[in-house]
Amino acid sequence: MKKKLGLITSLVLAVSVALTACGGGADTKNTAANGASGEKAKRIALIMRQNVGTFSAQYINGVKQEVEKNGGELTVFNADTDLSKMASNLDAAVNQNFDGILIDHGTAEALQQGTQKAVDKKIPVVLFDTDIKLPGVPIVEQDDNKLAELSLEKLAADSGGKGNIVKIWVAGFAPMEKRQVTYEAFLKKYPDIKEVAAFGSATNNTALDTQAQMEAILKKYPNKGDITAVWASWDEFAKGATRAILQAGRTEIKVYGIDLSDEDLQLIQEANSPWAATAAVDPSNIGRTHAAAIFQKIKGEQVPDSVKLNPVLVKQEDLPKDKKVTMGDLSQYVKEWGK
Repeated sequence: MKKKLGLITSLVLAVSVALTACGGGADTKNTAANGASGEKAKRIALIMRQNVGTFSAQYINGVKQEVEKNGGELTVFNADTDLSKMASNLDAAVNQNFDGILIDHGTAEALQQGTQKAVDKKIPVVLFDTDIKLPGVPIVEQDDNKLAELSLEKLAADSGGKGNIVKIWVAGFAPMEKRQVTYEAFLKKYPDIKEVAAFGSATNNTALDTQAQMEAILKKYPNKGDITAVWASWDEFAKGATRAILQAGRTEIKVYGIDLSDEDLQLIQEANSPWAATAAVDPSNIGRTHAAAIFQKIKGEQVPDSVKLNPVLVKQEDLPKDKKVTMGDLSQYVKEWGK
């Protein structure tokens, strides 16, 4: 797989272009100059289920960097969590004959038909964390089972394999379903770890909604020892839970998350932060890899059916106490980061 991933990330068509900033609308266009050869810029559509939080922002930035590198033109279609709108956006991209289509966090139920239309029209498609399975349509994905395992095993190690935990999770997303499988195996492995509450929803204000829900959970379990830890299957969940715990002064409750961004890092490094660890893949690298694959498809090069990116566990204890770390210099403290 390392050899295959190297194939994906080794594109070397460097072109200087001007790319405007991407907003959060349902159809936000970014234009780039034509390639140095005078060829018409390739039009790339990014079909997103939602654009929420700094993880998504850094992922989009990675996509834009790779599109810019290849002299392309990017249009972002944001469905604001609405799968019907996402399907319509995909149909629009197919009907507008984009040169390549990237799909982010879709479902087979909503998008299989539209993806097949693209394939039938010879439009290259590459997926990210989407459960569509079609011949010749590659999927770039994080190792979601590993993400869950890394974060949960750290929780178990820190708690001595026992305690009461809160799970924050939402159904209906391919990566979430995989993480849930690992979570269920985890509870069987550690019978002295008990789930006392579970909630979660994906909205346009996920972190704020999670914070309010976590505040209610803390009132239901008011005593020290009632809750040992929170497992948050998405960084938007972890942000909300961490802020609720900090405001309530319940920092004996530790948070273990998945995904990472600069905003998350700042929260992990706050004084007395309960956010103990998070398992993640660099979202900018995900975006670059996703976009690199579509340009390989456009050029007729071979792309593996599955490109799985290995996650890293980032622990609060690994970060320095005397300075604030960003994603840009995280590799100085977490050796595996960015590789």
